[in-house]
Amino acid sequence: MTRPTARVLALLEILQGGGVHSANELAERLGVDERTVRRYVEHLLDLEVPVEPVRGRYGGYRLAPGFRMPPLMLTDEEALAVLLGLTKTTQEAAESAAAKVRRVLPKRLAARLGTLLETARPPRGVAEPEAATMLRLAEATRQRRPAVIGYVDRKGQRTERTVHPYGLVAQEGRWYVTGAAEGGMRTFRLDRIEHVRLAEGTFAVPEGFVPEEAVRRDVPWRHRVTVRVRGAADDVQARLPRGVATVEPDGVEWVRVRLRAERLDWLPGVLAGLGIPFLVEEPAELRELVRDWVARLAVWVEQGESGLRDRAES
Repeated sequence: MTRPTARVLALLEILQGGGVHSANELAERLGVDERTVRRYVEHLLDLEVPVEPVRGRYGGYRLAPGFRMPPLMLTDEEALAVLLGLTKTTQEAAESAAAKVRRVLPKRLAARLGTLLETARPPRGVAEPEAATMLRLAEATRQRRPAVIGYVDRKGQRTERTVHPYGLVAQEGRWYVTGAAEGGMRTFRLDRIEHVRLAEGTFAVPEGFVPEEAVRRDVPWRHRVTVRVRGAADDVQARLPRGVATVEPDGVEWVRVRLRAERLDWLPGVLAGLGIPFLVEEPAELRELVRDWVARLAVWVEQGESGLRDRAES
């Protein structure tokens, strides 16, 4: 998005907050001069947004009374893609942007995405599941309603099961739903669910139940990972994606991070993102991946700097 376009949208956001805003105030908030503000107002008028000038000592600009932005027409899949994309930024920015998007969505879709925000907190880098599957399970989780799912297990066998979904969890590039089902507590991969329908009735989530812990316990991970990190336990835990690992003290300055993983390729970036010293204890394969990741990063940095030097000299 170009900066002028972004500022026009920022102007619209300010005006949607209500009231009369002087040209001087708008100029300061947008970082432009008053002449540019008038030009941005003209852009909004060209888009048939009714911005009214208000004359007098306390004059300025306002939106015409009763004006509301038309609904933002997105499919379920498009809206879910936008929502999950917001998780790649800071939590504060994501929540603010999500609120703005939901304000201009049709009421039904906005409500369903609101339910998803309340029931699941995806970490960065997690692939999107089928939108209909995720939205229906989020709705069932929020309303404490049973869900009937069509499931394909690892052997390719298809069954239909009734699940009491306690929570949705993202782990290592996959989404899971965990809760009570026939035979006790179960965890299901969302990408193996072919259809979902809500059933009658309600259920209660056991007190103290933590969905992330249930998924870590139930999923048969291939690798057990142990990493020593120099830092306080609370600080290290806060720097890790939610629900990924357990952190315990290990001496005065260090902590030990334990986790289980289906794949190791995503861990070098996570560990580097901690921004503090760490030592991989196991597995040895992860140590090699970290060394390779560092070497490739150094090459990419050198290539980037070389490109900048070539451009400067040309």
